[in-house]
Amino acid sequence: MKLISDRPYCDPEAAARKLIDLAKGIEAVQDGRIHIEKINAPFLFALKASGAEFGAGIKYAIEKGWIELHESGTYVRLLSPGDDLMSR
Repeated sequence: MKLISDRPYCDPEAAARKLIDLAKGIEAVQDGRIHIEKINAPFLFALKASGAEFGAGIKYAIEKGWIELHESGTYVRLLSPGDDLMSR
């Protein structure tokens, strides 16, 4: 008997892809900035993901060159516009 279900965002790649999807749906402010709380809140509260999953997803997206995280940690920028960003 399985007491807990698999977490959909425990894989860093899946978490990163979802974070990018969320970021694409948000209107960027000055210089393409997307405030981190605009993707953090829906990911953690609406999707019921964990902070560790969020952190792993952000780290994976940065390593892949999908986003840029400002050194202050307050905003991100999508680096490559378009739908081909996450094509496999």
